Amino acid sequence: MRKLYFILFFHLSFSGFSQEDAWVYFKDKPNSQYYFDNPLQMLSQRSLDRRVNQNIALDIKDIPIHQPYVNQISASTGIIVKAKSKWLNAVHVRGAVIDIQNLTSLSFVDYVQFADRTLNVSGKIKRNSSSKSIKRINKNLDVTTTFAYGNSGNQVQMLNAHLLHQSNYTGTGKIIAVLDSGFSEVDVIFPFERMLNNGLYLGGYNFVARNTDVFSTHNHGTMTLSCMAGYVEGELVGTAPDSQYYLFITEDILEENPVEESYWVEGAEEADRLGVDVISTSLGYFEYDNPNYSYTYSDMTGNTSFASRGANIAFSKGMIVVASAGNSGNSSEPHIGVPAEATNVLAVGAVKFDETYATFSSIGPSFDGRVKPDVMAKGQSATVSNTSGSIVTASGTSFACPILAGAVTSLWQAIPWATNQQIVDFVKQSADRFSNPTNQFGYGIPDFQLALNMAQLSINSNSKGKFMVYPNPTNDYFYVSFPNGIENAEITLYNSIGQKVFEKELNSSNLISMENLTSGIYFYKIESNSLIQSGKIIKN
Repeated sequence: MRKLYFILFFHLSFSGFSQEDAWVYFKDKPNSQYYFDNPLQMLSQRSLDRRVNQNIALDIKDIPIHQPYVNQISASTGIIVKAKSKWLNAVHVRGAVIDIQNLTSLSFVDYVQFADRTLNVSGKIKRNSSSKSIKRINKNLDVTTTFAYGNSGNQVQMLNAHLLHQSNYTGTGKIIAVLDSGFSEVDVIFPFERMLNNGLYLGGYNFVARNTDVFSTHNHGTMTLSCMAGYVEGELVGTAPDSQYYLFITEDILEENPVEESYWVEGAEEADRLGVDVISTSLGYFEYDNPNYSYTYSDMTGNTSFASRGANIAFSKGMIVVASAGNSGNSSEPHIGVPAEATNVLAVGAVKFDETYATFSSIGPSFDGRVKPDVMAKGQSATVSNTSGSIVTASGTSFACPILAGAVTSLWQAIPWATNQQIVDFVKQSADRFSNPTNQFGYGIPDFQLALNMAQLSINSNSKGKFMVYPNPTNDYFYVSFPNGIENAEITLYNSIGQKVFEKELNSSNLISMENLTSGIYFYKIESNSLIQSGKIIKN
């Protein structure tokens, strides 16, 4: 990721890499039926329950990768296996080009995808690698810190998350996985005593070092975690102080390499296996030490990069993925990166204390025109804990992300019947720029009390004299709920130039399909004998 803590870059004088990174994709999973018959061999009961609650069926992506395939790749000449993914049925390898290419001769290998796409036979992006030198990307995660004490009221109240807390919606019963670079001193400093003493820490893993040591390595995760789980009365209260937490290190602080995307996907898969509800990740990728691995804006299409593909699969399994938008707003390439740009990731940009735009916050839209960032939260001078336990301020979308993620989790506690898609829709619809999104703010700053009110109305609209149309934005369908006293109506949809594209008679409550309509903004008109209502609906 692009990190700007120190403005210092290391330029090396040579321009080639003897070792390349690549993903090797397998053709199948030979023992899949065994796992379908014995799902607890691959997923926890809590993970299975999450699927049942959201009507999500098991599929081939849930089946573990076939370990004999991995073993054979590991035994191949010159190959190091760095990571593996069951969702994408692939391993991340490192080795000489010829050794990686030789893997295609194995009968179970489907294809190889090099991180340097000029090495791929079907690669569409051409780069002249000989003209580029190695540039060590700064690894310090976009954070600026000052020792200004205070409390966290502004960042919580900006979202009206304090109103959720007042109703005892503090994340109880929900689990958050934090994917970051390290959680130094979390096990010993005071702001996390409440989390530890109340049994809210469930465990962790370092996917980079392949061990369980998550309480050293780096301080960034300590600060991001404090925005959700931290508690120092009168100084810092996180947005989900009663959620449970898994802590995963997926970021290698020593280098910037695509293998970190593979570690990230491993972390997301483990979160899924354990039954996590929300993933909070203040990590992002755009430039790499080897410039031939770096992305361009044209790659930000929602499902191209390895991590973005993994994030979208995580969402398909019933989790909500919340990611920091990035801190490149002032740079020559100001757009959001991976995985925030993913289609189903809730990307969070940063605002100041007064709800104005923080100029470092990365902007949208995505290359294919989707609204990004999705929403905003306080990220400039956010209140956090440092590794000594002192309450300080720090800036970056790294903090806007967990502040928002904790609020999302507390909201989900309040409406446990909701699917992950419904939660995301309610959050977006509650934002202050939902009807007029911008490249800087996306849909704007959410109001979580409003989101809760809308959710409650969506299942009990009889007390309000209006039709409820939800979810909005939608993917393929939406519902229309009737107010009390109305039994029949008609809905008409118009496209952006006023052409009628859909018409249907409604009775009591209805499911409207938009599968045959292209993505975009539509206008609806609902008419009954006593009520006419118009509005806008967005199809993603």
